[in-house]
Amino acid sequence: MVPFFVQIKCQLGRSYEVANALADAEIASEIYSTAGQFDLLVKFYVEQATDIGHFVNEKVQKLPGIQDTQTMICFKAF
Repeated sequence: MVPFFVQIKCQLGRSYEVANALADAEIASEIYSTAGQFDLLVKFYVEQATDIGHFVNEKVQKLPGIQDTQTMICFKAF
């Protein structure tokens, strides 16, 4: 499995709605609320052959209430 993180900026007042939608979709490993430029930090795991860009585009960015995302691909866990 390949881990990666997505920072999500939500539309105003919709952070909890987006977090709940991610949890209900059962696609995220961990979901955190954050302070700063982004509202949520979400950890995902996908199969090695999965196109991460396509996954984010189809499974994450299409959820209602999401304004912007930033994806961080991981190389190695220590």
